[in-house]
Amino acid sequence: MHLAYPAVLAVLLFCTGLYGVLARRNAILVLMSVELMLNAVNLNLVAFDVWLRDTLHAGQALTLFTIAIAAAEIGIGLAIVLLVYRNRGSSDIDRLRDLSEKAAETDAADGDTQPDTKAEATA
Repeated sequence: MHLAYPAVLAVLLFCTGLYGVLARRNAILVLMSVELMLNAVNLNLVAFDVWLRDTLHAGQALTLFTIAIAAAEIGIGLAIVLLVYRNRGSSDIDRLRDLSEKAAETDAADGDTQPDTKAEATA
């Protein structure tokens, strides 16, 4: 097996995922693009494992580890996106960033209206 075929496919997958992360504004599509990038890395790991004829199959073991980490990442990421969608009504990344900056600006403009509980507890 030639190493060039899976390597080129992995590069195409990774570039597609990178474009999706940089160009998309929907949080679900960004998570899907990250998964696509991780799958490109998995393809490279398995291809190099086969090409090097590793007796320990370290590439395949790392691929299984990466799949487990990706599953945990997508589960937590989807839970966060669903909570944000319930609270804000949108999963648009730019809109969420703008809301957080406006909230920080209004907090700074209002001053520190909350009493410092640490200072009161020590007094």
